[in-house]
Formats: sequence, C-alpha cells, structure tokens
Amino acid sequence: MRKICVVTGARAEFGLLVWLMREIAGNPDLKLQVIATGAHLSPEFGSTYREIEDAAINIDAKVEMLLSGDTSIATTKSVGLGVIGFADAYACLKPDIVVVLGDRYEIFAAAASALFAGLPIAHLHGGETTEGAFDEAIRHSITKMAHLHFVATEVYRRRVIQLGEAPCRVFNVGGLGIDAIKRIGVLNREELEAQLGFKFGSKSLLITFHPITLEHGDSSPAQLAELLSALSNFGDSSLIFTAPNSDTGSRWLSKMISDFVTDHKNAHFFTSLGQLKYFSCLAQVDGVIGNSSSGLAEAPSFGVGTVNIGDRQKGRLKAESVIDCQPESAAIASAIERLYSSEFRQKLKAVQNPYGNGGASVSISKLLATIELDGILKKEFYDLPFIEVE
Repeated sequence: MRKICVVTGARAEFGLLVWLMREIAGNPDLKLQVIATGAHLSPEFGSTYREIEDAAINIDAKVEMLLSGDTSIATTKSVGLGVIGFADAYACLKPDIVVVLGDRYEIFAAAASALFAGLPIAHLHGGETTEGAFDEAIRHSITKMAHLHFVATEVYRRRVIQLGEAPCRVFNVGGLGIDAIKRIGVLNREELEAQLGFKFGSKSLLITFHPITLEHGDSSPAQLAELLSALSNFGDSSLIFTAPNSDTGSRWLSKMISDFVTDHKNAHFFTSLGQLKYFSCLAQVDGVIGNSSSGLAEAPSFGVGTVNIGDRQKGRLKAESVIDCQPESAAIASAIERLYSSEFRQKLKAVQNPYGNGGASVSISKLLATIELDGILKKEFYDLPFIEVE
C-alpha cells in the first residue's frame, strides 16, 4: 500500500485539500497520512487544526513552526524550524510520496525537507504567478524540487514545462477549489446568519486583504487604509472581513480591521470562517473585495464579482467577473460602484471560471496510486526547442 503524506498549513489550503484527502483515504491502494503545521496550530489564527479533526481526518503529525511574530526575521526562523520539524515527521511516517499545495513558506519548508530526505514530491497548483508576493518565488522553487505536478489550467501546465519539467509528469487536472464548490452544500441565508450571529443587509461584501510581501514595509497598511476609507462610503452594505494570512505584517492589518469594525456597526470580523461558511457567504454576497486568490479562483463559480486590489495577484488567470483596480480609495470605491451596477451584474450571468469544472481530486488520487516511482528522484532538465532571436 502506497503511503501518501499530505501537508497542510492553513485553513484556506485545507479547504482545497480535504476532498483529495478523502479520495486518497478511500482508495484501497493508498494510505493517507496528514501533517498539520503553520497557522493550523496557532491560537492566534483560530487553531484550525480542529477543522481537520472535525472533518474526521486523522492528523498523523503536527509540525510546530510558526513563531509569535510577523516580522521578516520571524518568518525566516519559522522556515528553519519547519525544515527541522518535517525531517522528524518524515523519518517517523516514512511516506512514499509527499503532497504539497501552492506557495506559502510553510510549504517551502515541507518541500525542502522532503527533498533532502529523498522523498518524491507531488506539487499542486504550480505554474501560477503572483507578482506582488514572495509566494511567486516559493511556488517556482517548489516546482523545481517536485517530481510530479498537478496544475489547474493548460497555461500553467506550459509554464511548469517551461521551467524544465518533463511534460509526462505535468498533469492539467483543473482547480481543486472547483471540486470543493461542486461537493459542498452551502448553508441557506437564515442558517448562515444564525451561525455568523448577524443578519445580512440588502447589500453585502466579503473582504479579505493579505500582506503584500514584495513591497516596502508600510505598503500593506497603507493600501488597507485606502480600502477601509473606500468601504466607509458603503454604510448600506454588510461588510464581512476574514483575517489576513500569517505572512509578514499580518498583525498590524488585523488590528486595523478590528479598529474599523469597532467603529462601523455594519462591519464584522472573523478570524476563520471555515470552508462551509466561507462558500455560504460567497453564495449570499454581492461581491468579493481585496487581494485574495479566492476572488479569482472560486468567486466566479458563484457568479459573484470581484474587486481585485493592487498587484498581489498580478499574473493569475482571471474571469471577466474580476475588476482590477489600483490600491487607492477613489479607485476602489469606483470599482465597487461598478460591481453593484446593473450592467455588470447582468454580465456575471455568462461568466466562465477559467479553472475548470471539477474532478481534480479524483484525477490526482488515481495518478498517485498508479504512477511509476522507480527512478523518479533523478530528474533531467527538459529543454524547450531553441528559438534564435535576432
């Protein structure tokens, strides 16, 4: 029985991985192993490892690595602690394949440790670009450490091959977020209001703003201040904030949001909604505001418009439901007004999600069970045909 070790470090990523975990657990040829790390183990971020347990998924190991700080030094030291912790976890679990998703520093630590342990790595959602965050470099680094690649679109498949990966090991399976949307049953409005503890207004917006890690230190709070200034003009809308992730500078952003919510009765702040309540919100709100990938990857499947602020997600494929805008109060307010316009809302009815129609979890599980692993650790750089430029 092939042992598949899935690493998860945050609430949003687990929401994408949970259906793959269940497919692996249900495959008689595979044994699921789960390592929880990062923000999952932090009370500050909601101790979301409990969501894994609530999903009836066993956690085989916990790797503590998140320091009590959000500075660049704390992030760097966290990666070092993670590499050490994963070394011990892998030595204990002895997996046949390590599965990692995306581009966060916790996942970089997991991949680096697996590389040194001589373990095959399967990387999910590679080939994507986010030019405004150091996630970009982390994602491509993991691609070069990995041996199997499961990507969300044909554009991303070509980009992974461009990075020198053999085409026979790069699989376009679609986005895992679409799988989750297809499988989960959202709460109706009354059920959601009861769980959130407030009633939606006639208008509502879901807001997530993460740190912009490749810009100077005061850029993230300055951009969030512009966003909050713009939102002050929409007192007739229910404003639902989710917490920023655990990147450098996240604590100050959380404080700014908390202060805003205290002063605005129409605003509400949640450290962690969890996938069910988050998707249920997507089914109820008029739009998604901020710089989270969810506004690009999941929101289009709900027919919901997105105001995408700044450069954090620059380079990702986007549906026509996405409105890009500069991180300036007037530009953000104008984009929200456009989102509410009857012309734009009519346009949403025909929007197609570029990340596919589901089925990624089943496809990945089958490939993990059947793909040949002999000799997989030795990779040859795949050269594209040379094009001479005059």
